[in-house]
Amino acid sequence: MTTNNTDVIGDDQIHLLDELQVLLEKQIELARQGNIKDVGILSERGAWLVEKIAQTGILDPAPRRGGGGRREKLRKLYEDLCLAITAQKADVSEKLSRVRKGKKTIQIYRSHI
Repeated sequence: MTTNNTDVIGDDQIHLLDELQVLLEKQIELARQGNIKDVGILSERGAWLVEKIAQTGILDPAPRRGGGGRREKLRKLYEDLCLAITAQKADVSEKLSRVRKGKKTIQIYRSHI
């Protein structure tokens, strides 16, 4: 939408941005709780929203579009989501390593009994 040669973000576009922001915040919360399965399920909706937002161009870097602040907020949320998922991955890897060590210990005990 354009007003006096200045691009304005419409209500539908704002709704898309708001929905993406809420979705990212929910995914971060789920990832921090260790619920990676639901993070993945929500990512399908996130991909659809990102596609729609990209089609509208509302976050284009052109200064007159007015989406710069929102773009930065969404980028930060995405980074936080990546960090939360990475932390969960590290936690799962550590637990898996402990399980493997425990399994080896049990196998050693069994072989000596």
